[in-house]
Amino acid sequence: MTHSSQDTGSPGIHEDGKLYVVDSINDLNKLNLCPAGSQRLFPLEDKIPAFHSNSGNGNHSLFLVGLIIVLIVSLALVSFVIFLVVQTGSRMDDVSRRLTAEGKDIDDLKKINNMIVKRLNQLESQQN
Repeated sequence: MTHSSQDTGSPGIHEDGKLYVVDSINDLNKLNLCPAGSQRLFPLEDKIPAFHSNSGNGNHSLFLVGLIIVLIVSLALVSFVIFLVVQTGSRMDDVSRRLTAEGKDIDDLKKINNMIVKRLNQLESQQN
């Protein structure tokens, strides 16, 4: 029931069931050159940062401050756009009132022009 390394076909697979963290080929070479008594060549804590460390809290607070600043700037931009829409609407109302008034003036001028043309035609026909 014991398995030798010759039975599996690959020597050293069942060697003490050790796990190593390898970041590069150099680390792999160091792993092969180290004595068999060392259990952990590269501690896991050095390779993977802890999730509950103080540096993470600094990143979260920086993220929140940035998010708050972005929200304030967005609110200011939206307020400015609303202000511009209201101003544009009031100016459009003024322009439409002016156009309506000028349209009436143009109609009055057309009537006066027609009256003048008719009067000139009458005077011309009387002279002939």
